[in-house]
Amino acid sequence: MRALLILVFVATGALADDSGILRCRAVKDSAARLSCYDALAVPPAAPAAGAQPKAAAAPAQFGMEQRQDAQRLDSIESTIAGRFQGWGPNTQFRLANGQVWQVADGSQGTHWIENPKVRVRRGMLGAFYLEVEGSNRSPRVKRLQ
Repeated sequence: MRALLILVFVATGALADDSGILRCRAVKDSAARLSCYDALAVPPAAPAAGAQPKAAAAPAQFGMEQRQDAQRLDSIESTIAGRFQGWGPNTQFRLANGQVWQVADGSQGTHWIENPKVRVRRGMLGAFYLEVEGSNRSPRVKRLQ
């Protein structure tokens, strides 16, 4: 039990002064020993060197986040430069904002249009869908870049 408590202090990087730990370690009664450890003053953890404060979600990171943020975008809008002829499985799209998206389902669609406006929207369970101007079909996509 004693070793476990010391391990917890060391593993979290929040280690009180050595004399306090040695004093608590010498207490024989387990309840009193636990109270002693609880009473140790532990300094707050300092931020890691070079750590930056978390910024609000930005369009440049849309689709690349690894966990859900409280301030996340529900969709982005851009265009696809040039002639758009449709999509098939694994088709990649480079948007005017520099993002690259790939069809992630087995869907196919034909839609001929020049420089279409597109919207990538967030769906359920972490899915993203590409909506192309003038088309009523939306393939599921994943972001590559």
